[in-house]
Amino acid sequence: MFTEHTLKLLTIPVFTGIIGYVTNWSGVVMLFYPVQFRGIQFKPLQPFIGILPRRIQQIPGVMNGGIGWQGIIPSRAAKMGSIAVDKGISKLGSPREFYERLEPDKIAEQILSNSRQDVHDLVDRIMEREYPDLWHTLPSRAREALHDRVDQQLPEIVHQVTRDIGEHIDQLLDIKLMVIRRISAQPELANRIFLDVGRKELKFIQNFGFVLGLLLGIPLAFITNSFPQWWLLPIGGVLIGYITNLVAIRMIFEPVAPHRILGITFHGLFMRRQPEVADVYAGIIANDIVTIANIGDDLMNGPRSDRTRALVEAALRPAVDDALGRMSGLVRVAIGARQYDSIRSSLATEAVEYTMTPFNDPEFGARQNHAIFTLLAARMRTMGPHDFAEMLRTAIKEDEWLLYLHGAVLGFGAGLIHLAIFG
Repeated sequence: MFTEHTLKLLTIPVFTGIIGYVTNWSGVVMLFYPVQFRGIQFKPLQPFIGILPRRIQQIPGVMNGGIGWQGIIPSRAAKMGSIAVDKGISKLGSPREFYERLEPDKIAEQILSNSRQDVHDLVDRIMEREYPDLWHTLPSRAREALHDRVDQQLPEIVHQVTRDIGEHIDQLLDIKLMVIRRISAQPELANRIFLDVGRKELKFIQNFGFVLGLLLGIPLAFITNSFPQWWLLPIGGVLIGYITNLVAIRMIFEPVAPHRILGITFHGLFMRRQPEVADVYAGIIANDIVTIANIGDDLMNGPRSDRTRALVEAALRPAVDDALGRMSGLVRVAIGARQYDSIRSSLATEAVEYTMTPFNDPEFGARQNHAIFTLLAARMRTMGPHDFAEMLRTAIKEDEWLLYLHGAVLGFGAGLIHLAIFG
């Protein structure tokens, strides 16, 4: 029969094992969930945010003047996106290189295959709107000739547009801002980088927390037996909760490069799977962020879209003169220079939208996105281990203390519970 004292000592490692498991399990949950902030906005807090210590300001929720929680990784999605560009994507390829991988000639061919009828309709619509009398009096043969002329000129015009975009892409497209905008709008993408690859490792860390806590509880039981002070269990729980979370985080990322000790290779769980992590990361970037559809949207609607539209319009305006050929002078005289320039400008302005329609074609986009994936995956696989580790870890590094504190608090609470049960 166990004495009450023996039972108390034997339950200490069990409790510390539970501490280790719960702290690691809840630490993983805190890293990823909830994806969106859950809590309440607390307006009285907002005036004081600026004077709080920087670490407190950065706690998810506090930074928004609220009381609640958001997963550390999704709450840092924008920062993670910024770091991904600075540490990874900017080293993997420039905007021009991304654009060249999309094969501008194929984009031009896609534009041509999709826009001929649209451009015909556009010419008819604008002429009807701007100068209906002239358009109605033109013989059908003359209008057909104009459309034929447009068809002849369109390939060169479209290729010129795609070439011009390529030559000025660094001024038209901000990859860093594009990534930050997209990943901020979809913070779950940041979670996927870890969850799609590391579910087994994260589960291992939770189970390892129990084993480590159990092992650390054995000396704590001996210490408690030798020095029977009531405060030893809560303080020991603090240390064990802190250490298990610390070891868990370190196991994910460290050591960055493999180290062999006593025949055992030690290597960060995510670091040893760099090729797989690289493929997942590249897949998310290529299929959800730096996609041809998103590039087209940023070119036409992003912060530098005015430059894109001006460039495309400049390339398209001469197309009206080219399409009319010898008729341009007669038409200018017939309708007046101002009206002619208005038609010319309207055609160029409205045709801009048609030049970007292929970017939104899902089938075409899937083929072109694969080219970006191939570029990213190949280069991320060959990144130096320190750059690769920094790209993954920097976004959460400044918040790791929250996980350690969380483990310490849980350990302290578990120590008090043990005291309440066993004395």
